[in-house]
Amino acid sequence: MRLKNKTALITGGNSGIGLATAKLFVAEGAKVAITGRNRATLDAALAELGRIDGEGRAIALQVDATDVAATEQAVAEAARLFGKLDIVFANAGIPGSTPVGASKLEIFEQVLRTNITGAFFTVQAAAPHLNDGGAIILTGSVMSEMGSPGSSAYAASKAGLRGMSRVLAAEFAPRGIRINVVSPGATRTPIWDSSAPTPDAKAQLDRRLSSIIPLGRLGEAEEIAKTVLFLASDEAAYINGAELFVDGGTNGAPFGGPVFRG
Repeated sequence: MRLKNKTALITGGNSGIGLATAKLFVAEGAKVAITGRNRATLDAALAELGRIDGEGRAIALQVDATDVAATEQAVAEAARLFGKLDIVFANAGIPGSTPVGASKLEIFEQVLRTNITGAFFTVQAAAPHLNDGGAIILTGSVMSEMGSPGSSAYAASKAGLRGMSRVLAAEFAPRGIRINVVSPGATRTPIWDSSAPTPDAKAQLDRRLSSIIPLGRLGEAEEIAKTVLFLASDEAAYINGAELFVDGGTNGAPFGGPVFRG
């Protein structure tokens, strides 16, 4: 087990990539605290985690990532119950359409506040509860580099995380705590629900996105989780200040998708 006797905090751990990572961490021997805004999905996630290990090594804390005081309380509660933390996966994030000429200030600011400000204050809250030699992973996105129309706030938030991670890597280096970014491409998670609310819409979106991904398909949350596990484990002990794209080649080979093939 790669995370035996380790403790982890995962924000946005009640669905998608966060939940897939929590499941994998528990299976690999870690105690895991997940956070999320929705009590019902938190309870459902906790039930799933309990079925994996049956030993009560997971807890669920209801908290909004944009509420700094609540985040501090949740992190302190996780540390109280589990002891010091070894891993922080600052994963909570939201999408938001912000095209030029048709964007609302409150949506733009909410995306930034959740995706980058929330991540920073999660890390800050966790800092005194982290064991030296631990690992922090931030969730970036291929969108930070793709120039997709209508995604200014989301892309800016994820590009900001990349820059912030370099600063954090320098600040935490004296304690041997590594900071890295995992940047997924299009992945099957609930983040698409608002833009594709019906099965037909999801199928169309899937076909359209798959056509520009070199591997010809969307990623699965479990595939991203495996990369987070790697970065959290001792296997990545000398990786610090890095960004790993897990996107089927979208960023590295942007003209390799099926739509571009002769």
